[in-house]
This record gives sequence, structure tokens and C-alpha cells, in this order.
Amino acid sequence: MLSARDLQFAYPSGEFALRVGAFETKPGEAVGIAGPSGTGKTTFLRLISGILKSSAGEMAVCGESLEKLSDGKRRALRLEKLGLVFQDFELLDYLSLEENVLLPARLRGLLDAALRRNARDLVERLEIGQHWKRPTGELSQGERQRVAVARALAHGPRAVLADEPTSSLDAKRKTLVMDLLTDYAKKKEAALVLVTHDAELFTWVDRTVNVEAWTA
Repeated sequence: MLSARDLQFAYPSGEFALRVGAFETKPGEAVGIAGPSGTGKTTFLRLISGILKSSAGEMAVCGESLEKLSDGKRRALRLEKLGLVFQDFELLDYLSLEENVLLPARLRGLLDAALRRNARDLVERLEIGQHWKRPTGELSQGERQRVAVARALAHGPRAVLADEPTSSLDAKRKTLVMDLLTDYAKKKEAALVLVTHDAELFTWVDRTVNVEAWTA
């Protein structure tokens, strides 16, 4: 599903570098990425997604090597194969909850009735269905975070990359989101890669990787 070999990345300032000798996920597997702040957890997710480019090595998503793809093709792969839950949500506040959740499918030109039904079902399960037509800029932080989770899953991705997906949620809704993410991975045989400082979330995953060994 996702694999990295001899991956290297450094920011232009030279203050931080990341090296990943080997990383791989299996279909249906949930993997937690652990480590202190500043050790490259979010950077690694952005390398997996193709948002950042490695300086050496290989990162592959569903058998496609990101290093061999143009910027446009990496973007197309993200829209088709990946579901992304960003730490800062990256929602468009002037769009409604509905429009945000359906945006990846709309950008690919694949928005249909079945996908709309799936999106609505996800939103109801996340207990934000009452805000379907409401601008996301009017929602609370916890509600916005759940919109981001619904958006990541609605188009049926082959892998989900989640960066602190429960940071704004209470205990009940933390459980709701983690059950949804891990159930999705198992039922769809999709990979789930989870970055968090919350050690409790690692009880939901199949295994945990600590990135401290990756930093150079």
C-alpha cells in the first residue's frame, strides 16, 4: 500500500533532516507514528502524500513511485488514492460542510449520488449532520475536525494519512473518530497512518513506529 526505501529529506535551512531506511504498510493495517515534537512525524506524512519531495530514496503509493511523477500527477494521485486529515484541518471556511466533504470528488469530476450518500452517512456517524449546509467557518474546532475526517474518507481512498485527528475532541468523540478510521481501514483494506502525541490513540493501531531513529 505505502512503502519507503532509503528516503531522505532536508529543509533548505539545514536545521532538520529526515532519513527513513524502510517503511511499509499492509492492506487494512493501521500504523501509529510516535515521537517528540520536531522529529519529523508531520514531515513524513507530507512525503507520503507527495506534498514534499524527497532528495533521495523512493516513496511509493499503491505501487506508484512518487519520484517518477510530475507535480500534477502527484496531485491527481492524492485526490484519487489518499485521504488526508491535516493537523490544521485545511478546510475552506466559506464553503458549507457538504461542499468541503465532497470537494475531493468534485475536483476529480466523480461526484455522483452514491458518493453523496456515503458522505452524508459519514457526517451523520460523526454527529455533525445537522450542520450539512452550514459554512464550516461557523463551526467549533471539534466540529471542524470531524468535517476534515469525513472529507478524508468520503471518496473511498486506498490510504488515509491522519495528523492529530482527535486533538480538538472530547473522550466520546475521540473514540467515535478512531473507531471510524480503524474500521474503515479494516473493511476497505486500506492503510491508515496516524501521527499523534496522544499515546492513548496507539491502542487502536496494529503497530507503532517511533521516528526518533529516523532523524539525522
